[in-house]
Amino acid sequence: MIVSSKKLTASLWVSASLALSLGVFSPQQAYAAADSSIVSAAASAGQTGVIEASVRLRTEPSTSGKILKYLNKGDQVTILEAAGSYWYKVRTAEGIVGYTSSGDSYIRVVNASAPASQTAVIQATVRLRETPSADGKVLGYLYKNDQVTILEETNSYWYKVRTANGTVGYTSSSDQYIAAPAGSSPSPAPVPAPAPAPTPAPAPVPSPGSQTASIERVITAGMGYLGTPYEYGSSRNDTRTFDCSDFIRQIFLDALNLKLPADSRQQGDWVKQNSTVVTDIAGLKRGDLMFFMDYKGNSASAYAGINKSTARITHVAMYLGDGKVMHTYSVSSGGVRVDNLSASWMNRFLYGGSVIR
Repeated sequence: MIVSSKKLTASLWVSASLALSLGVFSPQQAYAAADSSIVSAAASAGQTGVIEASVRLRTEPSTSGKILKYLNKGDQVTILEAAGSYWYKVRTAEGIVGYTSSGDSYIRVVNASAPASQTAVIQATVRLRETPSADGKVLGYLYKNDQVTILEETNSYWYKVRTANGTVGYTSSSDQYIAAPAGSSPSPAPVPAPAPAPTPAPAPVPSPGSQTASIERVITAGMGYLGTPYEYGSSRNDTRTFDCSDFIRQIFLDALNLKLPADSRQQGDWVKQNSTVVTDIAGLKRGDLMFFMDYKGNSASAYAGINKSTARITHVAMYLGDGKVMHTYSVSSGGVRVDNLSASWMNRFLYGGSVIR
């Protein structure tokens, strides 16, 4: 069927207007999104949808519907039905039912999953977790060339697997870590006898290659936000503005689907609990987080006598190496930027540490 340019243009503007009314894109971004694809392909009831950009969940399939909550990038919902040409009725992970845009700028329908009981081979050291989340308890590690049985594709990021010793857990579905052998076919897998809980082993260091790749993905995500305006207390559901901790949280979420705490002090506590604290700037590595206290002056004497082990964190940045940091800290500075570590920043430094180990 041939569609006239006038009809197509009108359709694009309808989709662009919807994007604007949802309050996610600027006018230019909304029209660009509409131009690339007006509406996501229709989904069947019960399919999983993955949120691609922050969008509102409403009480009815209309922009006048009451806002129940925001759905954030990476969230997963169950699609209950298509409600007209522009909306899906969905259920969130916590059981809230409402309506959200069906545009593929906002939601991606997961159409396929790995065949149950398919054998896969581990490509690089990766954690096996109790739940499909980066916050899930680590049950152990899977090593290169280990074989596992894929029980299901839990979502776009995780497989539920069974190891050779019968331990069932969740691991990354990225082909960087796991791959099904060519020509393998699913076959019914015997249910193993209950295995005793494995004795926890010392946590090994992931292979340098995979660790470095993850760090570079996070830094690349951060570079994509250079110039994004600063806003103190910025919304964690909106990437149009950032404060320091919102920026750091967002780039780990974008690159690794790892959700850090929402503010700099909680992020500092997270690093203390999950990593090795570094108090000497010379000991920092590329991709480490750096935590700072209040500004009191440019000279070292302004910070004399301060107990930095108990000082309050007021800023967080990412260390890039070679004395450079990526961060955002004020409206006047121009938003997200890369800076050299000045004397005042070095005097304010409290400690740092790695998120990725």
